[in-house]
Amino acid sequence: MSDQSTASLYGSSPQLRTLAVRITDDLRAQLDLIAQLNDRSVTEEIRLSLEDWIERSKSDPQVLKRAETVRAEIEREAETKRNAIEAIFSGEKAKPKATPPSRDAAKDKVPSS
Repeated sequence: MSDQSTASLYGSSPQLRTLAVRITDDLRAQLDLIAQLNDRSVTEEIRLSLEDWIERSKSDPQVLKRAETVRAEIEREAETKRNAIEAIFSGEKAKPKATPPSRDAAKDKVPSS
């Protein structure tokens, strides 16, 4: 794929970063052949494959469940930081708010004997 069409896919000035990936000789040979058959560069073949995999991952129930857990953790951390900043600027002590335990917290508890 040309630079012109790549730019149209990713906006006028794409911010592309290099990613080095180690693969076996066998996998590389297959990748080279598929790229040749599709009349694309190996780089473009990899980029398209990654984009497809990411799109499929976005609808994977396990990924979505983990993303929601991570989002909740981020929100709890953000609330703690907001409270700390508010306490600094208002001159009051930070008031801890009760937050529900994370879903993983139940796994971490050790039953008492």
